Amino acid sequence: MSSENVQTKWGQFISLIIVFFFWGFVGSANDILIPVFKKVFTLSQVQSQLVAWAFYAAYFVGSIIFFLVSLKLDVLQKFGYKKTLSAGLLLSAVGSFLFVPAATMESFPFFLTALFTVGLGFSIQQIVANPLAIKMGSPATGAHRLTLAGGINSFGTTIGAILLGIALFGMGDNKNTSLSLEDIKLPFIILGLAFIAVAIFMNFSKIEDPEKEEVVVKTAHEKFNILDYPQLYLGMLGIFIYVGTEVTIISNLPALLHTAEFGNVLEDAIAPFIALYWGSLMIGRWNGGVNVFNTSNLVNTALKFIVPAIAFGVIIGANIFAAHDVSAFYIYPIWILLFIAVSFVGGKNAGKTLMLFGISGLLMMVAGLAWPNPEIAKFFFISGGLFLSIMWPSIFDLAIAGLGKNTGKASSFLIMMILGGGVIPLVQGSICDLDLTKPDGIFGITWTHFSYIVPLLGFAYLGFYGFYCPKILKRQGINHVESEGGGH
Repeated sequence: MSSENVQTKWGQFISLIIVFFFWGFVGSANDILIPVFKKVFTLSQVQSQLVAWAFYAAYFVGSIIFFLVSLKLDVLQKFGYKKTLSAGLLLSAVGSFLFVPAATMESFPFFLTALFTVGLGFSIQQIVANPLAIKMGSPATGAHRLTLAGGINSFGTTIGAILLGIALFGMGDNKNTSLSLEDIKLPFIILGLAFIAVAIFMNFSKIEDPEKEEVVVKTAHEKFNILDYPQLYLGMLGIFIYVGTEVTIISNLPALLHTAEFGNVLEDAIAPFIALYWGSLMIGRWNGGVNVFNTSNLVNTALKFIVPAIAFGVIIGANIFAAHDVSAFYIYPIWILLFIAVSFVGGKNAGKTLMLFGISGLLMMVAGLAWPNPEIAKFFFISGGLFLSIMWPSIFDLAIAGLGKNTGKASSFLIMMILGGGVIPLVQGSICDLDLTKPDGIFGITWTHFSYIVPLLGFAYLGFYGFYCPKILKRQGINHVESEGGGH
């Protein structure tokens, strides 16, 4: 049987995507913690973004360690994918438990240390899980499998924001507007225990290691040199900017909504907006995940509308369960329909889709900056989540194309670039803080509002990479991105 006809190993794949859920759950928890820590520890906006920095810098450090070890020892071949994945989960459990002494000591640096430890575990999990998801079936549907896994990740972010919001502030009329670090302990104890449970489950699961690969490009390099693969080093910058753009939009959204211009939204009311943003990524990834299934064109087209509608219903339902007023969200399907339209134009071509979504995201940021009504402008910014939703698998798939036996090393380099999630929010946060010294703003808007020029520039590069990378691959004789499946 040719590799193109290999069926997705659903039993193994479903076991794997549990870890994608946890990545999302903790990621959205950070966005709740940022405004909480900002108020409790009296931080500036750029200081509050150290939460994102600590978490995402850990990916960079963890990936460097993994790469240096791989120069002497092939970790995945020596210990296997399952054991390596379990080790990453146990490390994240340790980080989760560190939240307890951090809350007791009321120490911001200790909280950052705990987040850094959780992120170190995640870096190991990411290095293993992303290429494994791509390889669990036909190469032609590899990117779509990763998109579907990303949809589970986004379900975790949506639920995580709601549940941590309830844990910290309560529900409905019983909401507590006073902030207590003690309330953080129990959710992270439960999370740590869950990490341990999943690590045990993973270790005994039926997940198989993928077959060994040889280099598939015409010219094999005796030694791995990143400069030999422009798709990789440009893709590394793409991952850095993609993650940074994804994180910075939401990490700085509480500060934007807290301005008088956007309604003075307080910390206890921010969870619904965080859930809608991460839910937007869920909508997009569930939509993209439809391509994994072998259905007729008519059914596939219908699912492209039905699945986003279900995902949006999950967002609304979760917020209603938490007694949040989401009446303002009922206009949001307009942006969802725009996203669906662009996804149809992009089809299953990774490069074309990435280019079109990059351009679309750029236009959303422009509209958010220029729209005169803040009640509408905020949804343009939040819709950035829709257009970012399918970018990770597209960038990842393009960047590792033709790497063959060097795919593991390339994957560790790409995971290093998740560091962008810690760096780019600091840049935007520093622009937000200009409101403290220059209250008149710029171009008739606050500096916090203007700071969304940062994700605008991020979308511009991502659109460029989607346009340019397929040309690089074509020159190397690699045409997989032109295929129906967009896989490799």
